Amino acid sequence: MSAASRVSGKIHKWLALLMAIQILFWFVSGLFFAVFPIERVRSEHAVAEQTARPVPFDVAADGLLRLGSAGVTGEKIEVRLLLGRPVALVTGQPGRPQLYDLATGRPASPLSMAAATRIAEADHAGNARASRVERVTENSPEYRGPLPAWRVDFDDGAHRSLYVAADTGAVAARRSTLWRVYDFLWALHIMDWREHEDFNSPLLIVATALGLVVIVTGIVMFPSRLGYNAWRRRRRAAAKVPAQAD
Repeated sequence: MSAASRVSGKIHKWLALLMAIQILFWFVSGLFFAVFPIERVRSEHAVAEQTARPVPFDVAADGLLRLGSAGVTGEKIEVRLLLGRPVALVTGQPGRPQLYDLATGRPASPLSMAAATRIAEADHAGNARASRVERVTENSPEYRGPLPAWRVDFDDGAHRSLYVAADTGAVAARRSTLWRVYDFLWALHIMDWREHEDFNSPLLIVATALGLVVIVTGIVMFPSRLGYNAWRRRRRAAAKVPAQAD
């Protein structure tokens, strides 16, 4: 065995022992990511089909005039239906986004628990009804969307939770058991066990560099482990025998 192979063998052995658990996490999580489509992880298959219902132009115009008379201003106004009623979402004004009922000109947000529950049940495919509703005021690894929000849980076999933004009425996130397993493995994969989102951390960079050293030293050792070096030495020795006989 050559000196390079011996040195590589020692480095490879101890680094592989040090990195074994993290390398296992990388392979297991990578396999999981490849098996389960991201669309299923995001519960896109569990979103109910919604029939598009346009807001009549005259209703929208009258409502916007009503808001203008009330002094409502903003950089962007989105007109849509929410729970069957025409509303305007005004953003770019001081403070948080604000929903207004176009029929009355009154603020429609923040949404009540009952309204958020109805929105979540309408978004969720099937006939499942909400089993638990909770107000969310802080971000967490599971939800980093607009706050405040309502978490609406369903006993649908997947333990799905829908997060409804209280200011906009939008379903900001859909979580399930599959998503939570995915997120847990993602945290292991990128080595950010707290926030589950930083894949530029020094720890991950160092671990990846050490993993690369394990691979390179394994490549250096490969010819020796296959017996190639010994075979080459035997060929050289055999080639010298006729020369010595002459």
